[in-house]
Parts: sequence; C-alpha cells; structure tokens
Amino acid sequence: MRKILIIGAGKSTSYLMSYLLDHAEKEQLEITVGDLYVANAQKAIGNHKHAKAITLDVFNKKNRQEAIDQVDLVISMLPARYHIEVAKDCITFGKHMVTASYVSQEMESLNQSAINKGLVFMNEIGVDPGIDHMSAMQVIDRIRDKGGKMLLFESFTGGLVAPESDNNLWNYKFTWNPRNVVVAGQGGVAEFIQEGQYKYIPYNKLFRRTEFLEVDGYGRFEAYANRNSLKYRSIYKLEDALTLYRGTMRRVGFSKAWNMFVQLGMTDDSYTMEDTMDMSYREFVNSFLPYSPSDSVELKMRHSLKIDQDDIMWDKLLELDLFNDKKKIGLKSATPAQILQKILMEKWSLAPDDKDMIVMYHKFGFELDGKKHQIDSTMVALGQDQTYTAMSKTVGLPVAIAALKILNKEITTPGVQIPITKEVYEPILKELEEHGITFKETERKYLGYNPDGVSA
Repeated sequence: MRKILIIGAGKSTSYLMSYLLDHAEKEQLEITVGDLYVANAQKAIGNHKHAKAITLDVFNKKNRQEAIDQVDLVISMLPARYHIEVAKDCITFGKHMVTASYVSQEMESLNQSAINKGLVFMNEIGVDPGIDHMSAMQVIDRIRDKGGKMLLFESFTGGLVAPESDNNLWNYKFTWNPRNVVVAGQGGVAEFIQEGQYKYIPYNKLFRRTEFLEVDGYGRFEAYANRNSLKYRSIYKLEDALTLYRGTMRRVGFSKAWNMFVQLGMTDDSYTMEDTMDMSYREFVNSFLPYSPSDSVELKMRHSLKIDQDDIMWDKLLELDLFNDKKKIGLKSATPAQILQKILMEKWSLAPDDKDMIVMYHKFGFELDGKKHQIDSTMVALGQDQTYTAMSKTVGLPVAIAALKILNKEITTPGVQIPITKEVYEPILKELEEHGITFKETERKYLGYNPDGVSA
C-alpha cells in the first residue's frame, strides 16, 4: 500500500478527497486525513475502507512528525504560511510533498535538500497558481517549438458566482477565502510591462484601471492587475516579451464599486478600531466620514464619494445593509478590513444550492514566419453545489493528480518546483480534460496591448 497524508480538510478538499478515494482500490492507496478538528476529517472520508481520520495539530511537532513519518507523500492543504514546518519534516523523513500554494523563500531554500534526497516538492499546483501555469506553458512551448517568438502574454483568473446563482447587484459571492478578497492588492504596487514600457499602479488607483474581456457564452468581464506580473518573465522565460500582464477577473462594475471601500479606507488592515464589539454597521461607516451636526450618514457618504441618489453605486451600498444602526459588528479590536469582511459575508456567502464559477483567460501574442499572431484561450468551470464547488474542483484535482503521478513515478524530477515542464503539465492537463476542465482556443488578429480595453 502507498500511503498519503492530507493535512487540512477544508472547503477546497472535496474533489481532492473524492479523486483519491475513487482511485484508492486500484492504485493501492491508504489515505490519512489529518485536521485539528477530527470531525472535519471524518466527514471528508466517510466510511471508506482505504481512509482514516486523525486529529492533527500542525503546531504540535510530535503529533505532526509522527503522522508524516508513516506515509510516502504529504499533501498540505493548510494556509500557505504553515507549509514550511511540514516541508522540513518531509525533508527529514524523506517524503514527497504537494501543495497548491505559492513557493515561499523558505520553501525555495529547501530545494537542494529535496534534490539530494530525490524528493519531489510540487507547489503551485492548484488553479491560480496551477492550471494557469500549465495551460500557459503548454501554448507557449507549442509556439516556441514551431519557431515562434513570444511578444505578449496576458493571463486572468476569477473565482465568481455562476450565472444561475448571480442574484445580487455586485454580481459576486465569496468562493474562496473572503479575507483575500478584502485585502487584495495591498502591500505594494501592481507591476507589469506594456508594449515595452514598465507600468506601476498604486493600490489607491488599482480598481480604476481595468481591462475588459469577453468570454463566449458568459458575457463581459473586467480584470484588475495582480501585484507583481514581472516575476513571471523569468518563470516563463518571457524576458523579451513586450507585454506581460496578469490580473484578477470580476464582472463589469465590481471594481468601480469596490473602489468606494478603498477610497474610504474600509479595506485597511493595518490598525484596529475602538469599541468594535458594540459598534453598529452605521457607526462603522460613519467612522470614515466627516463630522456634520446636521447631515445624515447617507448624505455624507454620497457627498464624500460623489454618488447621485439614482446611481447604481448607491443601490449596491444599500444592498449591503451598511447603514443599519441595529446590527452590531461583534468583533473585538477589529481592523476595518475584518469588519468589512464580516459585513460582506452576510450578503456574499454561497447559499447551500448556489453554484460558483472559475473563469480563466490567456492571451498569447507571437511572431511566426515574419507575421504577428494572437491566440486567446479560455476556460470556464462550474460548480455543482456549496460543497463540490468549481474552486474545489480546479484546486483539488490538479493536486490529487500530481500526487498520484509522483507516487507512480510519472513525475520524477526532484526539487522544489512548480508545474511548468512538459513532464508535469502534459499528463495533468490531459487528465483534467477528462474531468471537463478544458480550454477553448481562438485565433485573433494581433493588436498588441489594446488601450481601448482599459478603463479610466
């Protein structure tokens, strides 16, 4: 029996568990799921004869090491900051490791140790990062194999609500960690290169610089820039590309509305507010507005943001119940970002039968035989329900497939890595197609970076 330890049984593990359990008999797998709350682990595996649930506290060194020492491969579904101790134990005990998270400097520092022990440490093998890497490199390598020269690469991903469950004015619901949505874009400037010129967008301008995208059958979207696109020049070997831009997709209008919170300071996570336990929603809003002995909170809000009463932006704010003077924040010493997250979760959490949607959009501009070409590649994945979500599918399936291929010695190159080589991406993308995760390619006239696609 080959033994796999999965650490963490959160929302993103439903398809991961299902895939491994479905393959357990044929592949002779013994799966252990460890979670701080053993009930979560037990729920994830049911009564499957090839799986067991254990209590696993990642901060308890003895508990963690005992679990890791008994298996052949570890899948860490923990928050990214907790991977490193697991990774060090995998080095100590000689175990392969798979995560969906970005490679941290601490993880990268283990590369030589992993190579010396012949261990595969596969990271960034979820959806974004993950499927984006694999699907992009597949096309880029194909272009290069034909003798083409890359000129432009743009890549966008969005975790959104499916059209049939899209029933609020923001056209958005939380399908992943809500905190990541609230603090998106903070901690630096967005950096990219556009037609050979370096561009920088500070946080206070980020949500008013959007590119528009059309996805066949799903309509129009917008995208705002991710924090650092430039690091992908070396990762994808695109040092000579004139344009390199990565962004996050939303429905058109979301970014303009979200910018209201940014301008008021409600997304700030750098300080705590006073008396937040008993603060009302209305008092929270008023905290960011000028004092007036006569004007209402609503009037001050409209004046501060220059919103007319018949503007859809105002309706979006009203829909969130922001001006309610009865509802209490109920959080002790909370930051503005934490409070805003709490308010939004009341309105934007998926209902039990809601469906989510993952949308990915790549643009490849290249020169071949003296002519310029462009390929646009899109992928849409729809969730089934609140448990079997598109997010869980596109994160969990690549993780599970990679883990099995490492055990089966189909992926053998050792070291800390991401899925950008043919050895990794070709078999995984092929299997993902069997699960309905497919890309549609369209050839277009090459226009370079289109300035008409960028709003004010």
